[in-house]
Parts: sequence; C-alpha cells; structure tokens
Amino acid sequence: MLGKFLIVLLVSMLPLIELRGAIPIAAGFGLPEIPALLIAMLGNMLPMPLVFIFAQDFLRWGSERKHLKKFCKWLTRKGHRAGKKLQAKNSASIYLALLLFVGVPFPGTGAWTGTLAASFLNLDFKKTMVATTCGTLLAGLIMLGVSFGLFELIF
Repeated sequence: MLGKFLIVLLVSMLPLIELRGAIPIAAGFGLPEIPALLIAMLGNMLPMPLVFIFAQDFLRWGSERKHLKKFCKWLTRKGHRAGKKLQAKNSASIYLALLLFVGVPFPGTGAWTGTLAASFLNLDFKKTMVATTCGTLLAGLIMLGVSFGLFELIF
C-alpha cells in the first residue's frame, strides 16, 4: 500500500497531471479517500514554492537552450495568459480568482499554472501559497467526489 501512495504522491507532483490525475489513480488502487486526498495535495503543493521563486529564471535560461527553447516559450506563454486572466480581476479579488482558477479541475488550470501566473504577476508569496493550497483542496474535493463516486451518495 505504501508503494501505491508513493505513486499517487509522485503523479500529483507532475505538471499538467497534478492532483487531477493522482486522485483517480488512488481510486483505481482502492486507497482510502481521505489519505489519498492528503497525499495528492501534499505532492501537488510540494513543488509550488520552487515554481513561484525559480520559474521565471528557469524559463529565461531554458529559452536560450536548443532543446528546451520550445517548451520554455510555451510555458511562458501559458503563464502570461493565465496571469492576464487573473489580472482582469481587481486587486482585492485576485487571490480569490487564483483560488478558483486552481480549484476548478479543468485541464491547464492547476497549481502549477496558477503559481506560475502569480509569479509572473509578482503577487505576494504567502497569499499565493494560501490561495493555491485552498484551490488545490477544492479541486481535490471535486476530484474525490467524481473519482470515488461520492457524488452518487448525494444525488
């Protein structure tokens, strides 16, 4: 069982897949719901401080490298687009917008993209981490309900 939790942790750390992919894997493994959610959230949030602090430097460095150029430019565009969406909100609600951006489990709207956008917008680190963590919890609860059939109990 420990190996299955480790897989969930590692999958949730991957960009684009994140918690949205890890929770269904946990359900497929038959892991208990709450520990699966907590492990997936932990894995999803572990890289976020590094993404916030070092993403811009890495993307600038990578866009000058032959093999990384295309990928880094794509990530930069994605981060800027997400930042523009968040910036459309007034400054008082930008962290709520970030929480909802991360919390709605659509492809490309996870903690990686939200944190990257917050970094590009030079948002406050602590407030970004709180909003991203709350958004990850929201996404996790939604995915938990979908993956473990919990919505069937309600409806």
